[in-house]
Amino acid sequence: MTAPELQLDWQPLPLPPEVEPCQLGESPFWHPDEQALYWLDIPGRALHRWQPADARHRHWALPTEPGCIAPQPGGTLLMARRDGLFRFDPATGSATRLAGPPYDPATERFNDGKADAAGRLWVSTIYEPRDKPAAALYRWAGGRLETMLGGLTIGNGLAFGNDGRTVFTADTPTHEITAHRLDAGTDRLVQPRLLHRFEPKTPGAGLQGYGGRPDGAAIDVDGTLWVAMMEGQRLVRLAADGTLLATVPLPVRCPTMPCFGGADGRTLFVTTASINRPAEERAAQPWAGRVLMARAPVAGPPVNFAHGCT
Repeated sequence: MTAPELQLDWQPLPLPPEVEPCQLGESPFWHPDEQALYWLDIPGRALHRWQPADARHRHWALPTEPGCIAPQPGGTLLMARRDGLFRFDPATGSATRLAGPPYDPATERFNDGKADAAGRLWVSTIYEPRDKPAAALYRWAGGRLETMLGGLTIGNGLAFGNDGRTVFTADTPTHEITAHRLDAGTDRLVQPRLLHRFEPKTPGAGLQGYGGRPDGAAIDVDGTLWVAMMEGQRLVRLAADGTLLATVPLPVRCPTMPCFGGADGRTLFVTTASINRPAEERAAQPWAGRVLMARAPVAGPPVNFAHGCT
């Protein structure tokens, strides 16, 4: 059965004209205290913030590629970069190193990540040669990084179920999303189950008819999962049992991650990519690399803050 299409009125974030599109926009979150949207440009090595109340945009240049960010109490951010884990202060632009990378930064870097309800940062990595499953999913808590899951190539799709015990992950090249249980006794991931598998691209074929591969994800208040489908020009909405509830067409080929925000949590933001895209595609899709926004039919819960990350 084909899932229905959910048509939303997409617009680009109204940024000043001098702000260039991201090469690879990622890790958006809505800061409820600041009423602002944060996001990253990974290869562009930049952190961005936009405040709609006064249409103010700021950006911070970074020394290495950032993978993800999470807000912390007091206005700082927990930031995972290629060269380790840092506390970043937007007020001063200063970064305090908390941990070194648990991998060889010549071939791997931090990628997708979020804080859970307990304030612990979960962050996956990408193994850049992509010729073996050498990446992993880590968790930062109590001043140390612990391995939660191995055998990944491009760790993505991290989201936490509203029950507090479900952790969603994706390994993008496999086209699969997995749901895990967080065991109450051991605090480890157990009982992995395939939530949904998407059809891969036919070797040698173009993008016509290709639905994309799972990238970043977000949970709404109903507990359904919204997933950005890289090269699929769409989001998908999945039920907790993996049923495909809806596809959401987008005006750009490469969405990377959705998040919910705005005053009532019903603005859906989506970061996108422009890097390595064909010239004809870029000409036809001028919003590639921009953050898109639309009014959603359902709200998302507030972002989790990263606590206790000393």
